[in-house]
Amino acid sequence: MTSMTSILSILLCILTLYLFRTIRRNISVRYPPGPWGLPLLGNALQLSIVKPWHTLAKWKKTYGPIVYLNMAGQPMVILNTKKTVEDLLDRRAAKYSGRPQFIVANVMTGGFNIVMQPIGERWRKMHRASDLILSLKNTVNYYAMQRNEAVFSAHSLLSDPADWRSHIERTSSSIALCLMYDLPLIESSQDPSIHWMNHYVHEVVTAMKPGAHLLEMLPFLQHLPRSLSKWRRDAEKSYEGYTTYFEERFRNVKKLAERGQEQRPSFCVALAENQANSKMSDRECSWLAGALYGAAHETTATSMMWFIFSMVLFPHVQARAQEELDKVVGRSRLPSFADLKHLPYIHAVVKEVLRWRTPLPMGVPHVTGEDDYYDGYYIPKGTICVANVGSLHYDPDIYGPDVAKFRPERHLDEAGQLKDGLLGLSEGHYSYGFGQRICSGRHFANNSLFIAMATILWTMRLESVKDSDGKMVVPDVNAEEEYSGLLSRPPLFAITAIPRFQDADTFIQEARDEVIEENLARLDSGH
Repeated sequence: MTSMTSILSILLCILTLYLFRTIRRNISVRYPPGPWGLPLLGNALQLSIVKPWHTLAKWKKTYGPIVYLNMAGQPMVILNTKKTVEDLLDRRAAKYSGRPQFIVANVMTGGFNIVMQPIGERWRKMHRASDLILSLKNTVNYYAMQRNEAVFSAHSLLSDPADWRSHIERTSSSIALCLMYDLPLIESSQDPSIHWMNHYVHEVVTAMKPGAHLLEMLPFLQHLPRSLSKWRRDAEKSYEGYTTYFEERFRNVKKLAERGQEQRPSFCVALAENQANSKMSDRECSWLAGALYGAAHETTATSMMWFIFSMVLFPHVQARAQEELDKVVGRSRLPSFADLKHLPYIHAVVKEVLRWRTPLPMGVPHVTGEDDYYDGYYIPKGTICVANVGSLHYDPDIYGPDVAKFRPERHLDEAGQLKDGLLGLSEGHYSYGFGQRICSGRHFANNSLFIAMATILWTMRLESVKDSDGKMVVPDVNAEEEYSGLLSRPPLFAITAIPRFQDADTFIQEARDEVIEENLARLDSGH
């Protein structure tokens, strides 16, 4: 009884101190508006839910451009408008480019994952290397690989539409692995390389999800002895395994480069050849490639899933894109990167997919490096800043009153050419991030999406399946996969793929055979 009384007394003291601190703080400074939370936990449980971006959208309507949350003592602000994200994440990037602790994920990655690193010397080295290798002018180095992947993917979809999602996943993983390590095209979704890398991505993304681990809300728990911290032992074991794998991959490429053996362009080849200038260790190079694989795979796969979804739901968009392909490319050859500048509507489809259903509706959070004031509100040092990307993409002040519609034309001018940035947005959307943290691989990603979408649309007509009465079974336009972590993905649905014109299936089969023959030659030569 005495023991229970002592525990209750301690809890009461903690609660009293918490309430006193909160009341005093709220009196002395002016925080942005936000929802009330629970004692001690604040708003933490309100975001530890499936698809939290829908909760953010509701709060935007209630509280306005900037919303303040208390995540068990950790301050967080949600940025809901173009003005707030650009004022803070772009124009004040020096203050707003940090990352949250991600305690578990950072131990799992040893602090080497560039996506989660704070701004510092290691991040700057990795960022410079990424920006150089994946710059717009260097994307031409990867055209051949991206075209081959697009051909193989289109053939797979046409031959086996029932397993379309698996084909998209395979393509995305294969592209990322080819880009990073110059691996031959991976033909099977069951390939061990794909399984291993996808497991890595899943574990890290899961660890980053709000509410995944109690100690992210109660960080003092990280100071418990290692014997009482199973999470730490597991995370350290994961780090050792990931490091061994990534270093072996990188050093295999580096050895060939040191011998002067010819290799196709790849991220690791460029890292190895410029390692003296970049002053990056083998471990830093290895982890940079591994981290960028995860970013490339997730965004490309999810965006292609939404592309299939939107083409099935909006056949008039599919038809217009195919009209442009017939006019520019014709029906006697497949589209290529030589057509890049002459297919503005295909580009607009890419942009609209990334706007209409962005892969990461909450982006990747930033953290303030110092105290700041904005619009009369106090934003303390260490505040997590979440750009509400999903709501930004549905802001009528940016995109017009028809934001819920899938309409690629919004990215075109009156002459049918791509606008030079939509209301100052260089990409026409916010899916690639902000400020110093904008995605280095965005040019490569845009090219992968462009050639994949163009090749699929040139080859086939995508439709929903029909039920027993002959009616199209179309998925709900607002449907989402239930449990996809931080990602927004469409639910699984059935499609049919029909050759768009006579000989379309023959063209894609012949192109696919050439890709397989080239792939076999590379495998036989030991590459």
